[in-house]
Amino acid sequence: MIDSDRLSGLLAGHWGLVDVRVEVHNGGMNSATWWVDHDGRRDVAKHIPGWNRNQFVGGLTVASHVQRAGIPAGAPIPTTSGQLAVETADGPVALLQYVPGAEPPDDESGRRVIGETLGRVHVAVRDICVAGAEQFHWVDPNAAHLDHAPGWVKPGIVKALAMFDALDPPSLTWGMLHTDPAPEAFLVDPATGDVGLIDWAAAMSGPLLYDLASAVMYVGGKAQAQSLLAAYVRTGALGEDEIERGLDVFHRFRWAVQADYFAGRIATRDMTGIEDARENEMGLLAAREFLVD
Repeated sequence: MIDSDRLSGLLAGHWGLVDVRVEVHNGGMNSATWWVDHDGRRDVAKHIPGWNRNQFVGGLTVASHVQRAGIPAGAPIPTTSGQLAVETADGPVALLQYVPGAEPPDDESGRRVIGETLGRVHVAVRDICVAGAEQFHWVDPNAAHLDHAPGWVKPGIVKALAMFDALDPPSLTWGMLHTDPAPEAFLVDPATGDVGLIDWAAAMSGPLLYDLASAVMYVGGKAQAQSLLAAYVRTGALGEDEIERGLDVFHRFRWAVQADYFAGRIATRDMTGIEDARENEMGLLAAREFLVD
């Protein structure tokens, strides 16, 4: 992993920042982050250990598109040579624009904010193209890590994938996905009221319903997400007919992604972003009730 001293050297060598204050932030499970204060402003440095640089840069490219549409997204600050990220032996590092604000409140008003913002983002990225973008989806029911997972995991994932295929995915509305629009990725600036969506990890083209189902999952399911869904529909990102046809299937698919993700972390003993291995076990177990009929 990159430490603060090494990061300071990267900031000086690639961004020309020689008088900086670096403070560990580390807000995510898949990355290391730092506050970078300099010249009276704050930015955020992000390191993705072991990730493919092209995948990381793809996410930064999408964030730039979102920000140009007027939605704060933590867009990258290019290096002095115009790169969006710097490659190191331990994975890429980027310097991102700081997005001020706090997570929306856990109530109806906060869910409306999430739904409206996600809809605005989807409208902004629905028709853009990013070179080298991945194509949805990435879940492999034959992945080796599933052979070591509890017995309910693989059958649950296989069924979720079959239900997804039965929807006729090409008939759905596709665009660039955020892939993990958790409430903490939405930031409300108390000074301006602007709402941003940060943590763009990759460029992936897929059904916009996947992002919507993810947001619904995070607020507790469809019954708790009615204000979120109504606000999203008002943006015109997706029609009500498409949401009605596919949301439940994608909600199950999203839980299959969760099971696959944590099964992989457990198999590789990945402790990025956590201090206790039991957190991986709990993440896997949370998917069980949605995948076992």
